[in-house]
Amino acid sequence: MSKFIKLPPNNQSVAVLFPPKQPPEPPPRVVIIGAGIVTSLGVGWQANAEGFRDGRIAIRPITLFDVSRQRVKVGGEVALPPAPPDTLLPMKRTRRLDRAANLLLLAAHEAWRQSGWEPSDNLPVVLATTSGGMSLGQDYYRQAIQAPNSHRCQPARALHYQGQRQALDLTDAFGFSGPITIIANACASGANAVGHAWELLRRGHAERVLTGGYDALSQLVFAGFDSLQALSPTRCRPFDAQRDGLALGEGAAILALETLEHAQRRGAKILGEMVGYGAATDAHHLTQPQPQGDAAFATMTAACQSAGVSPQQIGYLNAHGTGTPLNDSAEAFAINRWARKYAAKIPVSSTKSSIGHLLGAAGAVEVVICLMALREQWLPPTSTLESLDPLCQFPVVRKPTSANLEYALTNSFGFGGATASLVLRRWESKQ
Repeated sequence: MSKFIKLPPNNQSVAVLFPPKQPPEPPPRVVIIGAGIVTSLGVGWQANAEGFRDGRIAIRPITLFDVSRQRVKVGGEVALPPAPPDTLLPMKRTRRLDRAANLLLLAAHEAWRQSGWEPSDNLPVVLATTSGGMSLGQDYYRQAIQAPNSHRCQPARALHYQGQRQALDLTDAFGFSGPITIIANACASGANAVGHAWELLRRGHAERVLTGGYDALSQLVFAGFDSLQALSPTRCRPFDAQRDGLALGEGAAILALETLEHAQRRGAKILGEMVGYGAATDAHHLTQPQPQGDAAFATMTAACQSAGVSPQQIGYLNAHGTGTPLNDSAEAFAINRWARKYAAKIPVSSTKSSIGHLLGAAGAVEVVICLMALREQWLPPTSTLESLDPLCQFPVVRKPTSANLEYALTNSFGFGGATASLVLRRWESKQ
């Protein structure tokens, strides 16, 4: 379902998904009872929370593939542990997992353990990715070109390259089944997946949903971004006046979402609450954002409307903040318009300065970062910022900072004008 919002000053209309008309009965509240995360800062909540809180930079030389012919030779590469997590997958199948599936299972293992869930035959999965099994696809292509008469390993690559393969690995690894939804909506995918899972719960389609996003570095994707000259030849500096591009990274984040009533009935530990979601598209250009950030303004507005909060109640905004000239200026315009006179009081940062842009995983990872900030009461800095772009009427966090937060908002924007925003609320036992 969608509706159109008329936006000043150019009177363009933007199609906005969510919130549609509220159901006749109050929808159930949705809480987070498990969160797993893997980035170049490390594996798991603790390593990542420490890294993001301190503003640590985990952009390092790429070792996964040859970058000698690329302009840029660094990225947010994950140091995978020597052994995969303990799951129900047989060892033979575990050894065949591609890098993306390994990242996904690492994050899911942490979220699953925290959730306290048991295997079920009716657990929906909503996942986001943009590359999926791209490393297998490029291996297939490379062998087809170099040795066209050799079919060794090619059937397995073709099978596991398919978009649903990693999701099936996930369900088999933890012994459950249920409907699978895969969202590939450019760099808004991760936020869209979490938002869609939230809507499933709010509309009574399920009592719990496993959701999140994952993407792995691959030579094909890295070379593509490098050839577009979208990667920074210096370092990723979101909202800096001299910013010159993004850094690519890899990782995964998985969230176990559950209705509040169901979670409380079984005595689950609640980490936080998901309270708002907005999604939109402006269809302005294949790769460039609409200069005034119309869709971004619309999603932030819609997310806050569905959460029942105003901009002045947002204690932290995790920006999409890629570090590219056009994205950051459009987002700055959108934040200024959305926050109005409160812009100067809303702390903003982009954590892509620490781990790079995780594409389909970015939105889900940034939800977990907001959850960390709300639970532990700190603001993650953009520590690469040197000279703030004068377009920013809001303060950008530059150093580790303690805070008193109740609500956090996170933005995710993608090619083709895809945008999404989510609002989280701090959980206290008295709630």
